[in-house]
Amino acid sequence: MGTYQDTIKEFEGLVSGSEGAWADISPEYAARMRLQNRFKTGVDIARYTADIMRRDMAEYDADPASYTQSLGCWHGFIGQQKLIAIKKHFGSTNKKYLYLSGWMIAALRSEFGPLPDQSMHEKTSVPSLIEELYTFLRQADARELGGLFRQLDAAREQGNEVEVQNLTKQIDNYQTHVVPIIADIDAGFGNEEATYLLAKRMIEAGACAIQIENQVSDEKQCGHQDGKVTVPHADFLAKIRAVRYAFLELGVENGVIVARTDSLGAGLTKQIAVTNEPGDLGDKYNGFLAGEYIDSAEDIANGDVVVKANGKLLKPARLPSGLFQFKAGSGEDRVVLDSITSLQNGADLIWIETEKPHVGQIASMVNRIREVVPNAKLVYNNSPSFNWTLSFRQQVFDAWTEAGKDTSEYDRAALMGAEYDGTELAQEADARIQSFQADGSREAGIFHHLITLPTYHTAALSTDNLAKEYFGEAGMLGYVLGVQRQEIRQGIACVKHQNMAGSDMGDDHKEYFSGDAALKAAGADNTMNQFG
Repeated sequence: MGTYQDTIKEFEGLVSGSEGAWADISPEYAARMRLQNRFKTGVDIARYTADIMRRDMAEYDADPASYTQSLGCWHGFIGQQKLIAIKKHFGSTNKKYLYLSGWMIAALRSEFGPLPDQSMHEKTSVPSLIEELYTFLRQADARELGGLFRQLDAAREQGNEVEVQNLTKQIDNYQTHVVPIIADIDAGFGNEEATYLLAKRMIEAGACAIQIENQVSDEKQCGHQDGKVTVPHADFLAKIRAVRYAFLELGVENGVIVARTDSLGAGLTKQIAVTNEPGDLGDKYNGFLAGEYIDSAEDIANGDVVVKANGKLLKPARLPSGLFQFKAGSGEDRVVLDSITSLQNGADLIWIETEKPHVGQIASMVNRIREVVPNAKLVYNNSPSFNWTLSFRQQVFDAWTEAGKDTSEYDRAALMGAEYDGTELAQEADARIQSFQADGSREAGIFHHLITLPTYHTAALSTDNLAKEYFGEAGMLGYVLGVQRQEIRQGIACVKHQNMAGSDMGDDHKEYFSGDAALKAAGADNTMNQFG
C-alpha cells in the first residue's frame, strides 16, 4: 500500500475528475477509510498471512530460537484482545499467531450446545469463526488508526508540525493486527471431497494454515482421550491433496498444511490398508496390526479376516466393534512413518499429539523423522489436558533419582500437593516449564507452540473469582477491585468499552458523511470520559 499522502493524492485525482459531483467528498477522509480497511477479502488475508508463515518457517530453519507461538480462540473478541495485548506489551505481532481449536468450537460454538471434541458440531461454524476472528482483528486496525487520525487532527490544530510528522510516520509504518490463524479442520468432516469443500470455505474466510489429523472422520476423538482410530496413509494423503488443491484453486500457493498424527495414542484402525506389493505403504501399515500368523484355513473362524503381511498370513485382532488393534508399543514407529509420509506428500508441518509434555520424548521421534526429512518442523500442542505441574515435578523427580540425588522427602505420586509448592524440586520443575518452549524448539524441532483452549480456562477462572466476590460480602467492590480498577491500573483498553465496540469510529464516519450536522456520541456527557 502507498503512504498516507500518496493515498490522499490518489483520491484528490478521483474527486477532481468527478466534474463536481464528488465536491463534498474529502480525499483525506476517503484515504483514512481505505487505510482502515486494508484487507478486502478473506483470500487477501490468506495470501498475506501465508507469506508471513513461510518467512517465519525459513527464519526458524536458520535459527531454532526463532520459534512462533499462538493461543486458541473461540470468539472474535477474544482473538482481538490477544493481538491488542501483544502489540501493547511487545510492540509487534512478529511470530505471534492465533489458533482456531475444533475442541473450543465443539464446546462453545455449536447450536447443539456443549459437545465433546468428536466432530459432531456444524462444519460451517469453522469458517464462520475464522471470518469472525478476522472481522474483529480488522476492526482493531480501524480503531487504532482512527485514534492516530484524531491525534493528527489535534496536532494540526495546535500547529505542532513535529507531532504531525511523527504521527504521519506512525500511520505509514502501521503494523496490522491481522496475523496467521492455524485452523483446525479435525479429520476433514467426511471424505476427501468434503475435506476439499470445507478447506475452500476456510481459506475464503482467511485461513492460511489448515491442520488436519489422521483419525477416521466419523470416529474422531479428542487427541487426549482414549478410543482414537486412525486411517491408512493413502486415505490421509488424499485429504492432504484435497486441501492443497483448495489452496491452489484460490490462488494461495503459499498455503500451509499441518499434518497431525494421533498414532502415538491411537491403538485402533477401522481399515486394513490396500497393498499391492511387499514393503509398500499399505503393507507397512498392515505390518503394525496385532494378531497371529496362521498356516492354514483351519485356523480361520467364521468372520475372521486374514491378510498377507511380511510375507505371511496374518489374522488381525478384531474387536466386537469391527475395529482392528495395533501392536502394543508400536505408536512411536507409526508416528515416524506417518510424519515422513505426510511431509513427502504435500504437508508442510507435522503435529505429533503426545500424552505428556516431554522434550526428550518429542525429540526422539523428530530426530528419526529428520533422518529422512532434514528440515521437518513440528507444531506442538502445549495442551491444558496435561497436568503440567505434576508432569514436570515427576520429570525432575525421575532425573534426580537417576542422578543419585536423595528424593526421600518426596512422594512421586503425590507431587501435585500444595505442600510441595515451595520446595527445591517444585522450583526446578517450574524452571523447566518456563524453558519448555525454547528447549523444545532447540532440541525437538518445534517451530510453533500453541495452547489449544486457554481462554476456555481463563474465562472460567475469572468468572469464578468475580462471582465469589460479587455475590459474597464484597458486593460491588468485588467488581471494582478485581476488574475495573485493574483495567485502569494496567491500561486495558476495554475499560472504555464504548470505544472498543466502535463508538468513536462511528462518530468519525458521521462527521465524514454529515459534517457539522453529525450527531456524535463522544460529547461531554459520555461517561467514558471518566476514564481519561
